[in-house]
Amino acid sequence: MSKSLPYSVKDIHYDNAKFRHRSPLKVLSQSLLTLNTKRNYASCSTGKFLILILVFGLVCLMLMSKSPNESALNEKGKVTFVGGLRLGRLLRKPPRLPPRLSPDEGQLKGSSTNGSTISISDPKWAARQQSVKDAFDHAWSGYRKYAMGYDELMPISQKGVDGLGGLGATVVDALDTAMIMGLDNIVSEAGSWVETYLLERISQKGQVNLFETTIRVLGGLLSAYHLSGGEQGTMNMTHNGPKPAIYLNIAKDLADRLLTAFTSSPTSVPFCDVILRESTAHPAPGGASSTAEAASVQLEFNYLSAISGDPKYSTEAMKVLAHIKTLPNTEGLVPIYISPQTGEFVGENIRLGSRGDSYYEYLIKVWLQQGAEFNSNFTYLHDMYIEAMKGVRHLLVRNSIPKGLVFVGELPYGSKGEFSPKMDHLVCFLPGTLALGATKGLTKEQALKENLLSFEDLENLKLAEDLAKTCFEMYEVTATGLAPEIAYFHTNEYSEDGLQGGNKSSMYENDIIIKHADRHNLLRPETVESLFVLYRITKDTKYRDQGWQIFEAFEKYTKVKSGGYTSLDDVTEVPPHRRDKMETFFLGETLKYLYLLFGDDSVIPLDKFVFNTEAHPLPIRNT
Repeated sequence: MSKSLPYSVKDIHYDNAKFRHRSPLKVLSQSLLTLNTKRNYASCSTGKFLILILVFGLVCLMLMSKSPNESALNEKGKVTFVGGLRLGRLLRKPPRLPPRLSPDEGQLKGSSTNGSTISISDPKWAARQQSVKDAFDHAWSGYRKYAMGYDELMPISQKGVDGLGGLGATVVDALDTAMIMGLDNIVSEAGSWVETYLLERISQKGQVNLFETTIRVLGGLLSAYHLSGGEQGTMNMTHNGPKPAIYLNIAKDLADRLLTAFTSSPTSVPFCDVILRESTAHPAPGGASSTAEAASVQLEFNYLSAISGDPKYSTEAMKVLAHIKTLPNTEGLVPIYISPQTGEFVGENIRLGSRGDSYYEYLIKVWLQQGAEFNSNFTYLHDMYIEAMKGVRHLLVRNSIPKGLVFVGELPYGSKGEFSPKMDHLVCFLPGTLALGATKGLTKEQALKENLLSFEDLENLKLAEDLAKTCFEMYEVTATGLAPEIAYFHTNEYSEDGLQGGNKSSMYENDIIIKHADRHNLLRPETVESLFVLYRITKDTKYRDQGWQIFEAFEKYTKVKSGGYTSLDDVTEVPPHRRDKMETFFLGETLKYLYLLFGDDSVIPLDKFVFNTEAHPLPIRNT
């Protein structure tokens, strides 16, 4: 496959030139000029004779194409015909086509990079998908043996720990993954625990974080409700576990308590912490909430309102986004803190990593969830997303040196302050979000065929592919093949020596800087999430290959023999020191996205579902 053109103004000129309107006279003259450039046909008598025949033929066609029923009309509002050809047809502009990508970027649906066709039932990918399924089973077996009912597993110590409020977060986070994988025995185990213990836990537990509890527990319950056939006439991925109504009733009880974060606040911005047993809420110790946390609960509350018939959940959650729309921003970009007391942003720190990330993700996903083109009430979300992505391209996107990786940096002191070439692994959600926002879940081929992509969409899709490459190189550059939590990039203004990733064969060894405090790996899902979305949209199998390489590194360095997988302290050393923690999102997100990456596109199609920021799929409204 030929190398893609760099992301630059050159692409803009290329695309615009191809689809700019040209008059018929200009088309003819350009054609003759091209012929003359390639071969001087007109210099010989034969060439002149052929040109005369061409002109004569065109005139004849114009005169002969008039049908018997056509006549010259000069009345007001009518179109004049000349020789049977409408002048309007000659003079009107053609419909605006979205600019296509340059020829070296084209990939046929279902084709690999070497042009071979990939079958849905390709045994290689079926076997790799089974490997991911086996990994999930191994992770669950460790959790079940040593930590059942706890939030998380410490696989090396072989015990459980509650770090998310004590609601058995791993059970609920993993439940819909087991459903999608068809692991009915795990669905039964997890579902039975939810039915037996979760409602009681919710009524007795103390402080939880609104955001974490919503995306993991509430999101997991709602997804399980849908996938188990909760909505009449929809899919039913499992016949095991409790009836869907059980999941819904528990979700409503939990959401009713979480609502106090909204109703207790003096503004539209919710408090960040809730005392479940008291149904009370309070702000964080510093007073401010994370922008991402306040603005990333809407998918879940909207869906709960839709299936429960009670609008209160959606009403409270959507007030946040409507309020943020009224606040000042910097080219669509917003600070990472917001005050529930005043409703205003706090500080100037702008980034798409921690505390900022899912705000941008939910702008486009909530718009898609609400039926996009069917619901004009939420058009403002799409407008905010488009403006923000323009701001990202203008203010945050840079190229590293010496090899030119595209990355997204930060503005710790706002747009007038110094740029930081720091990129969290969390930012690797962005390639998938950009691709989803561009095609609305359709394949690139289909969206292009139906003329659905604007120039803005194609700019975002190109940036998505460039950033996905950078995210993968953050894995490739290390000794373990696993990414650090944070990377810095070598630029003309910033460099540090002796902080490479440990893979001497990587061509980007000198572009990526990994500081000692940032070398840990938490089994995060963001890169494989983007690989999954980009594979679904572009059908380029390099994304599958990269996902498999990452999975093999997880297997080699994070798998614990007795059960479970563990986070790492330093990805630049082999063997890496192990941290003794299996985050809930490894089962809820990382393995789910890898499984879907290697599987059939018809399973959780991107034009029918949106994934919340914890990878729980929720259906898109049809009307």
